Amino acid sequence: MISKGALSHIKVLDLTRVLAGPWAGQTLADMGADVIKVEQPGKGDDTRTWGPPFLKDENDEQTSESAYFLCANRGKRSICLDLSSDQGQLELRRLVSECDVLIENFKVGQLRKFKLDYETLSSLNPRLVYCSITGFGQHGPYANRPGYDFMIQGMSGLMSVTGSPDGEPQKVGVAVTDLLTGLYSVVGILAALSERENSGLGQHVDLSLFDVSVAAMANQASNHLIGEVTPKAMGNAHPNIVPYQCFATSDGHCIVAVGNDAQFARFCEAIDLPELALNTHYRTNRVRVKNRKQLVELISNVMQSKTSEQWLSLLSDADVPAGPINTMADVFRDPQVIMREMKITMAHPHNRKINLVGSPLKFSRTPVVYHRAPPLLGQHTDEVISKNGGWN
Repeated sequence: MISKGALSHIKVLDLTRVLAGPWAGQTLADMGADVIKVEQPGKGDDTRTWGPPFLKDENDEQTSESAYFLCANRGKRSICLDLSSDQGQLELRRLVSECDVLIENFKVGQLRKFKLDYETLSSLNPRLVYCSITGFGQHGPYANRPGYDFMIQGMSGLMSVTGSPDGEPQKVGVAVTDLLTGLYSVVGILAALSERENSGLGQHVDLSLFDVSVAAMANQASNHLIGEVTPKAMGNAHPNIVPYQCFATSDGHCIVAVGNDAQFARFCEAIDLPELALNTHYRTNRVRVKNRKQLVELISNVMQSKTSEQWLSLLSDADVPAGPINTMADVFRDPQVIMREMKITMAHPHNRKINLVGSPLKFSRTPVVYHRAPPLLGQHTDEVISKNGGWN
């Protein structure tokens, strides 16, 4: 028997583009929700053209499906509607009348012009959970500004603590603000759906990339608010824990992540410097942070005496958290990644076999469902909009 997924009873309209919203929609689809992606006729989601690379077909010819689009739109049906037209608005309202969730990332106030805003649609369907994703939220002095992950990383302080202390400001290598906003959106949507079980009513969930990125500064923000310090970029070092960073070895680099004093004692034994764990300058994390420079220098000299593989073996045997710095090719060869099924294969209209990253969600009874490949633009318009079509 094929599982329907934990959210197989939930119907979602995904009016979003690029990454944050589509990531939320894909996560809901992975959990079994029926997700209909509404796209602009002739163009669709902006990321459809964000390449190369693009998917190749069975004849090894390049298609128009970008790898970027494929990463965030699995499990959905795609329909094309012109929301600026009366007919497009009528069709969307018909779908809204029967759906549970609508996700949108239009500019603040833009959908109000089409009478597709929360106030209008909730009067049509009071149980609707309506999630808006914008750069800066539905109110505030920046509400009408566009927001993109890169600029939000800078504005939220993330770039001020990322990268080398003597280098230029550095963003994270993936659009982490978009991804976190997508995940926070899912959390908010699921909370609103849960509350609806008691009240019978939906609500408006207002997500801002800026809010999310500020919240995600976590300990760095707290270091400032509680400690009254301004955190700075520290490369791969940790502001509150030592040693917790990357070290050069004789043939590359490896990561050492000592999280407590017991691990530090075992680490010192493994690198053949047991006396460091007894030294009053290094015995506790509090003094290790204070004496970071001297300690890191001692460790760095030792770490260069062996290869990364040798150190990782020794540290694993000593039960000290450590790891390699993998390329993406290394990642998908990793036995843990393989065992946890973090690479999946799906059939696509252009190819019988495309590889995608799997979901990290693991359920004991209602496992994630990979039932639809990322759709072609408008692939399901006739199926959904036809007289007998609509929701599954």
